Amino acid sequence: MILVTGGTGLVGAHLLYHLVKSDEKIRAIYRSKEKIDAVKKVFSYYSNDATLIAKIEWFKADITEVPTMIPAFVGVKKVYHCAAFISFNPKDYREMRKVNIHGTAIIVNLSIDAKVDKLCFVGSIASVGDAVNGGLITEENEWNKEADNSGYSITKFGAEMEVWRASQENVKVAIVNPGVILGSGFWDTGSGKLFTQIYNGFKYYTEGVTGFVGVQDVVKAMILYMNSNVKNERFILVSENKSFKEIFFLIADAFGKKRPSKKVKPWQTVIFWRFSAFVSKITGVAPLLSKYSARSAHSVSKYSSEKFKKTFNFQFEKIENVIINVSKNYN
Repeated sequence: MILVTGGTGLVGAHLLYHLVKSDEKIRAIYRSKEKIDAVKKVFSYYSNDATLIAKIEWFKADITEVPTMIPAFVGVKKVYHCAAFISFNPKDYREMRKVNIHGTAIIVNLSIDAKVDKLCFVGSIASVGDAVNGGLITEENEWNKEADNSGYSITKFGAEMEVWRASQENVKVAIVNPGVILGSGFWDTGSGKLFTQIYNGFKYYTEGVTGFVGVQDVVKAMILYMNSNVKNERFILVSENKSFKEIFFLIADAFGKKRPSKKVKPWQTVIFWRFSAFVSKITGVAPLLSKYSARSAHSVSKYSSEKFKKTFNFQFEKIENVIINVSKNYN
């Protein structure tokens, strides 16, 4: 039996499609039936076979509540832990700690108790250290706890530390650290918003650089890693390092829309995030831009996936092709 947490999210939904094609039994955690509809939509991008999603055993539970999770581990031999709370709003920090760190600690404890064979954790490049002297960032770069890290970065690093604890308790672990994940579905959250905004005529761009990867490459890499003899390693999953300007232009071109034409400078984002924070305090509405999302829009961070490519002889899909395919599904 394979257990998937976060099965109703971007990575989890695409992972489930690839898993159901195997002969193994699949159990997926969900919190509301409405979110299962999003998974059905993702499946429709791949196939018209409505019987595929019926192969999943849906299990209602909350990863932060032990009593609901204990029965979910009955008979489980492999765990894919995809569930996470992603936010750059400072007000969400406590909730992120609860979901990302405390929730992962529960998954780890139950994996140890159930004596699962292997636990796969979907981390993030946010929990990998910065470059040294402007070089490529690899798995060897240490996360700096003294830096001005975002709440998301702190909690993803904390979650990863919990997973390493499992490796000390005879549970084999498989840790992946994807870059910004681009994939079909979930158009109103995460990277899906980029496609929606550009489709609707978004005019602005920045020239910050980070690592991007297609969701299909992420889930294929996870399955490959889990089915291998490799264990207790972390791997950065990035196809290409590109600027937000390049990504926005590629999305606009794929949609046949006008490219964003207004470059936003760092000092402009500083003013805007401070204004957003002020408005948020008065209205209680989440800020449109936070200090950390504003900073990442201009920072230049380049990542290397050479370790994964060499270990598994794996080739990532070019980001331009990923964007073209995702845009087709949006239409």
